Amino acid sequence: MSRDGAIDDAVDLGDLSDLADGQMRCFEEVGEYGIVVCRVAGMLHALEDNCSHADTPLSEGRFRGAKITCPLHGAQFDVTDGSHSGPPAWEGVAHYAVDELSL
Repeated sequence: MSRDGAIDDAVDLGDLSDLADGQMRCFEEVGEYGIVVCRVAGMLHALEDNCSHADTPLSEGRFRGAKITCPLHGAQFDVTDGSHSGPPAWEGVAHYAVDELSL
């Protein structure tokens, strides 16, 4: 994983080959709020695990297609870039590039 937001150093997330399309995994120990890693169309994406509107873990919400929905007020975020879909969130969340290494 490399910086595209607030995490300064690369972080080894271990083997994510078992994470299938449409699945997500939370890493609470990474960054201030943790990150949630999602697989969409074979690609891994990582977001800060914190809704920009409600300060709630996004990993507790619903993940469908390329959108993750905050469980508290329904704010939606695109996991491919961290952007928000509109109110109640007024800004996106940090997005991080994920490099999946072949072992």
